Amino acid sequence: MITIKEAVIVEGKYDKIKLSQFIDGLILTTEGFGVFKNREKQQLIRHLAKVRGLLVLTDSDGAGFVIRSFLKGIVPPEQVKHAYIPDVFGKEKRKTAPSKEGKLGVEGISEELLREAILRSGISCTVTEEKQKPPAAITKTDLYVLGLSGCAKAAENRDRLKQRLHLPQQLSPNSLLAVLNCLMTREELIQLMESEGA
Repeated sequence: MITIKEAVIVEGKYDKIKLSQFIDGLILTTEGFGVFKNREKQQLIRHLAKVRGLLVLTDSDGAGFVIRSFLKGIVPPEQVKHAYIPDVFGKEKRKTAPSKEGKLGVEGISEELLREAILRSGISCTVTEEKQKPPAAITKTDLYVLGLSGCAKAAENRDRLKQRLHLPQQLSPNSLLAVLNCLMTREELIQLMESEGA
């Protein structure tokens, strides 16, 4: 298992599933070219780059390099590292035909090659034999207890929290919950809310 400090950015859900088998850390998808128009996701990526750093791992085809180039343009270079997979020709098992360029994407590359690419990127990581137990996740009940859901001032409290964390104001309560679990532990959220007098 590779425990990674940086947020890992990949193209699609199958890439994320593949990496989740041996990476302990935050993995986000660009949803292919969807990130180009998704301002909220761009803002989240910038924020994660600032607080954690990023590791970009896209396919080795032309589309992968277009996405990688776009991410280079929205994140300062000192906040991002890059892992490159080699050109391996073939077809992913779930597909009926090879990609346009005939190359395997992240989901089709062997775990060994992916590990090598990731470890060569210069990320902050530790390698262990098994996945470590994650800290307790922030739950909807926690949001309720902390006044972020289900009370008269919940929306106002959420807006203040999003401002303090420099998060998009459009985040729904469910999206906020997912982002909070990426950024902090349950204990850190409780301390943050207590420091605001919530």
